Amino acid sequence: MEAIIFNSIAYLLGLALVLWFLSAAIYVFREYERGVLFTLGRFTRVCGPGLVFIIPVVQQVVRTDLRMVVEDVPSQDVISRDNVSVRVNAVLYFRIVDPERAIVNVADFASAVSQLAQTTLRSVLGKHELDEMLAERESLNVDIQAILDRQTDAWGIKVANVEIKHVDINESMVRAIAKQAEAERLRRARVINAQGEQQAAAKLVEAGKLLATQPNAMQLRYFNALTDIANDRTSTVIFPLPIDLLPKSLTDQGDKPE
Repeated sequence: MEAIIFNSIAYLLGLALVLWFLSAAIYVFREYERGVLFTLGRFTRVCGPGLVFIIPVVQQVVRTDLRMVVEDVPSQDVISRDNVSVRVNAVLYFRIVDPERAIVNVADFASAVSQLAQTTLRSVLGKHELDEMLAERESLNVDIQAILDRQTDAWGIKVANVEIKHVDINESMVRAIAKQAEAERLRRARVINAQGEQQAAAKLVEAGKLLATQPNAMQLRYFNALTDIANDRTSTVIFPLPIDLLPKSLTDQGDKPE
């Protein structure tokens, strides 16, 4: 009886040992997963996807996810080059391209990328003025992405994209920007008006020179002016009188100095 009990216990222990060995030795990796395999603490290879067998205790596996990771960069207080204080937040897209370097070269790659993104965001935006932050977001996104991608290459991380979400400005600065924009629009209106006057004056000079070559053309202009006045429903009556019909004494009187 005791032998039967002993054999049963041994059988159960053996079965439990086999189940533990299989559970510790068999790994299944999905298509987007990879395993970094260490043998006695030394890097051996990157395994997966699919079914992978290891030696328990002797070998250990660290899972990594190759899918794109979306990281929300917290709002950062930034002082622009023209001394304007703003709060900026962004979105970071990155993924692992080399599981070995992502596990071996950095302790926590997600936290490292997040902290690096925050410092890079402050340093890059601090070199630009507020107008550039608001109007040139695409170029700023490209600059930040290039810097992050270059620095995270040693970690086996690929920064795919960086998008600046919001640039928050306090109320006093918003009013100042509105006044500046209104002054800029007024300046442009004055410049356009002056350019119009300049072009009109140039055209009048050109028309005067052309009329001077053909005296009869001035009479046609008189008729056009009379037609315009007659169409305005006015009670004024105008009789055109050629200057050539006036006595010469009257025409010369205006030329004599008083």
